Amino acid sequence: MVAYHDDEWGTPVHDDVELFERLALESFQAGLSWSTILRKRESFRVAFAGFDARSVAAFDDADRARLMADAGIVRNRAKVDATIGNAAAFLSTAAAFGSFDRYLATMVPGAPARLPGTSTSGSIPATTPVSDALSADLRRRGFRFVGSTIVYAFMQSVGLVDDHVPGCFRYRG
Repeated sequence: MVAYHDDEWGTPVHDDVELFERLALESFQAGLSWSTILRKRESFRVAFAGFDARSVAAFDDADRARLMADAGIVRNRAKVDATIGNAAAFLSTAAAFGSFDRYLATMVPGAPARLPGTSTSGSIPATTPVSDALSADLRRRGFRFVGSTIVYAFMQSVGLVDDHVPGCFRYRG
């Protein structure tokens, strides 16, 4: 958890493969602890073809069965099916905008918002109007397991917002 926070969380991500991975992992995390997902991250990468969206979008019933039998990942059929379907939606969205990163730039323009100097971890929101709008647009584009809370966590993860609090070495007030 410390390494993830120190080296990844909140750092801007522009690579579409990494963006797809983070969105998928945030979806799998719903209802679970983030530490569970991080412990299984390498298994997720193997199971989902390195999060190559083109490969995942082509997964068939045999792949679904393989994933549901893989104890190295979270074996939730709805989340597995959503990730496969989301791969196709991800590709379609990326094609329409030139990349998924460019799509995100249209939905969350500008520099990442930073927390005020009086913020505490308890004052970090679970959703914002921007995550509400992005969530709604993703669902309109065919994505599933992308509620506003999941989308806000994704935004935090990939540096679309900066929720490091004062006292954190990564905080830039």
